[in-house]
Amino acid sequence: MSQESSPRPESALPEGRELVLKVIPMPADTNGNGDIFGGWVMAQVDLAGSVLPARYVRGRMATVAVNQFIFKQPVRVGDILSFYAHVTRVGNTSITVQVEVFAERFRAQGQYVKVTEASLTYVAIDDEGRPRPIPREGLASTG
Repeated sequence: MSQESSPRPESALPEGRELVLKVIPMPADTNGNGDIFGGWVMAQVDLAGSVLPARYVRGRMATVAVNQFIFKQPVRVGDILSFYAHVTRVGNTSITVQVEVFAERFRAQGQYVKVTEASLTYVAIDDEGRPRPIPREGLASTG
């Protein structure tokens, strides 16, 4: 295996986190530099981040905050992206989730690089879009 000019920190996949999404970015998702557009990655993180809260909320919810978003490495066309999530906080109406994204490079199968990490908060909403309480039954067994 050849070395690239800039070293890539390799990562082990996280333990105790749930794989909530896998996706392969395509050429239509690139920016002017030929890397995957950051906005595309953010949209995928938002989708991945909503998977676990949906189990708690049992109804409508909305993203209310992106508390932190760090792009660590570029994402490239053909990377296999794995999105891992875990709930960090459950409030009365909101849930905060940590999402970590790992790229399995197209030419380096089986090797993973953490490319993005984010913290997002979702709020349970009613049919009028107002915050509503998160059901408490089954909370301990869901996460």
